[in-house]
Amino acid sequence: MSEEPAIEAEGLVKHFGKTRALDGLDLTVPKGTVYGLLGPNGAGKTTAVRVLSTLIKPDSGHALVLGHDVVDRANDVRNAIGLTGQYAALDEYLTGRANLIMIGQLSRLTARAAKRRADELLDRFGLTKAANRAVKTYSGGMRRRLDLAASLISHPRVLFLDEPTTGL
Repeated sequence: MSEEPAIEAEGLVKHFGKTRALDGLDLTVPKGTVYGLLGPNGAGKTTAVRVLSTLIKPDSGHALVLGHDVVDRANDVRNAIGLTGQYAALDEYLTGRANLIMIGQLSRLTARAAKRRADELLDRFGLTKAANRAVKTYSGGMRRRLDLAASLISHPRVLFLDEPTTGL
């Protein structure tokens, strides 16, 4: 018996008005792999990420992330994933460290664990010197690195990166 895939989608369809953003997407991503969706603008890559990360529901088809249905078990999916969207989701007035700690605590880490994890990620992403500055003072690349760090705060089992190199 083979191991359950990290991501499995079958026949995903999503419309926005008359626009068919996803047209029957079938996808299987094995655990432990790096998988990239490539295509031209408007091909449905962001829509696929939004469906798989439970931000929007498909019009038809179904998808599982780590065996959890993205519609029926959306909370289980959200607890298992990290997501970095196309645009940074940071509070510009908080420091980099405060952003990571807040996201850690929202992800149900204890205050101590959130602080420890924030410091680990700030170091890993080369942001320790800027950690106590307001994010609004960060360069675009620094903001992107902090946003990527935020998506890793809770040790996700599946990580979705939408346009991960934007701003780097």
